Amino acid sequence: MTSRSEDAGYMRAALGLARRGLGRVWPNPAVGCIIVRDGRVVGRGHTGDGGRPHAESRALQQAGEAARGATAYITLEPCAHTGKTPPCSDALISAGISRAVIAAEDPDPRVNGRGINALKSAGIEVDLGCLAVEAVSLNRGFLNRVTTGRPMLTLKLAATLDGRIATATGESRWITGPRARAEVHLMRAQADAVLVGAGTVRSDNPRLDVRDLGIENANPIRVVVTGGLNLARNSYLAETAEETPLWLCHHAEAEQSRAEAWSEKGAKLVEIPFQTDGQLDLSAMMQKLGQSGLTRIFCEGGGRLSGALLAAGLVDEIVLYTAGIILGDEGTAAVGMIEVETLQLAPHFRLVDVHRVGPDVRSRWQRR
Repeated sequence: MTSRSEDAGYMRAALGLARRGLGRVWPNPAVGCIIVRDGRVVGRGHTGDGGRPHAESRALQQAGEAARGATAYITLEPCAHTGKTPPCSDALISAGISRAVIAAEDPDPRVNGRGINALKSAGIEVDLGCLAVEAVSLNRGFLNRVTTGRPMLTLKLAATLDGRIATATGESRWITGPRARAEVHLMRAQADAVLVGAGTVRSDNPRLDVRDLGIENANPIRVVVTGGLNLARNSYLAETAEETPLWLCHHAEAEQSRAEAWSEKGAKLVEIPFQTDGQLDLSAMMQKLGQSGLTRIFCEGGGRLSGALLAAGLVDEIVLYTAGIILGDEGTAAVGMIEVETLQLAPHFRLVDVHRVGPDVRSRWQRR
């Protein structure tokens, strides 16, 4: 028998494996699995790119006959339905494991306890809840999509001490230092998609890719909110649309000629309805992105889009990089208009952690 601390140690290692799949496995969850027999790890695996193969299958294949009588540490309840592959719960049963330590249940209606019940019915001892908080946090995007229909949205802000993201003339490179920018590239790699507004594309001509990390095939989908599809078709995003997916969220009244031109460039067009005030319905947009399979979206602005997302209650997490610079009232605000009349109605977030990153400070906040 293993102790609780040993179980936690193995589960922590399984969570480390699962983390490798973030941004690469959607619409599936990022799962890790470690198989232990007689105090020795005999198999390990994490969800493959694109969601296949599953972590359990990879770990069982590595373990072979050593899986019989072993303990499997799994970060999320094994699937119990037949999709492109047979159920992982059946594979664990067939392999002859004697115990399964599972961090968290999977609320997907196709699973939702069925995987755990299948293991128990086969006589396998099941321990549920080991490092559950950490497991739920890691797969918050997948769980959010399953329970609400939309992806988790992280808003990244890089601002001065007085909350500005550019000078009065629009200069913004670089407010934060190289270490902070490297962290942002890692967060892009762990997201399914990076989201910006049309203004950011027009002013910055961004690449929105992953660079200088040594990670292959790590570029997220680039999503741009551009109601009328009024973007330059010689921008970097346009020129690379066939290499790295580019999705354009627009309204139905966008000019047909623009839509056709962007389709020819290789962009995917996502039509979004209007709200009663004539603005794009960002809640409907997030639902559509969820229907497309996205689980984790990393928003990099600009200020108008950030404010609109906050006003709509769609921001789950804020990652704020603060630089020791002051630009004054004439600088561009990090967040655009929200139309908050009282403090009670303002979006509230709780501080999760704070770290020094080179000359800057990174703070992480989650919606209350």
